Amino acid sequence: MKAMIIRKSGAPEVFELADIPVPEIGPQQVLVRVAATSVNPVDWKIRKLGPPIGPEMPAVLQGDVSGLVEAVGREVSDFKIGDEVYGCAGGVKGTGGALAEFMACDGEYLAPKPSNLSMEEAAALPLVCLTAWEGLVDGANVGWGQTVLVHAGVGGVGHVAIQIAIARGATVYATVSGPEKAELVRGMGAIPINYRDNSVADYVAEHTGGVGFDIVYDTVGGDNIPKSWEAAKLRGTVISCQTNSTQDLTPLHLKGLQHIGVLMLIPLLHGRGGERHGEIMREITALAEAGQIRPLMDGAPYALEDVAKAHARMESGQAMGKVVVRVSA
Repeated sequence: MKAMIIRKSGAPEVFELADIPVPEIGPQQVLVRVAATSVNPVDWKIRKLGPPIGPEMPAVLQGDVSGLVEAVGREVSDFKIGDEVYGCAGGVKGTGGALAEFMACDGEYLAPKPSNLSMEEAAALPLVCLTAWEGLVDGANVGWGQTVLVHAGVGGVGHVAIQIAIARGATVYATVSGPEKAELVRGMGAIPINYRDNSVADYVAEHTGGVGFDIVYDTVGGDNIPKSWEAAKLRGTVISCQTNSTQDLTPLHLKGLQHIGVLMLIPLLHGRGGERHGEIMREITALAEAGQIRPLMDGAPYALEDVAKAHARMESGQAMGKVVVRVSA
């Protein structure tokens, strides 16, 4: 099969086109004929840095996948040949990736593709939706009447976090850096906050009367983590999917905050817990088919042979929404 592989870590140019064997599947696995995949920050970081969580070289990267079931293992009962599926099912140590014509993956990570989305749109959703859901729903149990602040509202995780929180009845605010992004956020049903023009104290005062938000989802990390604590109400909840920095926990302690760290790759890295991911993806399918969630696409999909350009775009930090790669028609 045709695949884009890397033989060493490095810049986007390390990708090369190769002809490699179609993977064999185990009894609990599904062979997916890959239609599309999407680039997430973890993908370009694995490409750039390699170990410890990247697959062995030569490697096929990327976990997000949409496509058709080509074959099923003897213990798989949820899917049959020809089913349209999607999920985040590999791209890390011990697994295969989606930058190839076929991908072998454990069936528990997959769900039926939303019938009203294209393959490219479906491939944009898994990792970011799982990350948003694990924080907002499994972690914070977001619901009716709550106020939620999402940092980086047009980012990959941010734009689906907005839609999930709204679908569950919350009033959602989202930080943006300019008018174009503000309009996109409004189109999703959230209230935009230009963080360049407003301090945390200013927008907390304006939108919550100085009380703070019930839930803050920080997708930025670093210096934005203390700002998220500042924006949360007393005994509120802060969720973060970017916690690779050192912080003084005093502000969190003094406000009695709950801080939830999310790493949706844990089931893939440890080989257990994937069934929950399949359950979440079925919830996302229901929301998508009800018109309550739709991916924000950063321009047209890239061809498989242009995956280096797709990685460069994502790594630049300029993408709005998801960068998608079309693998096959």
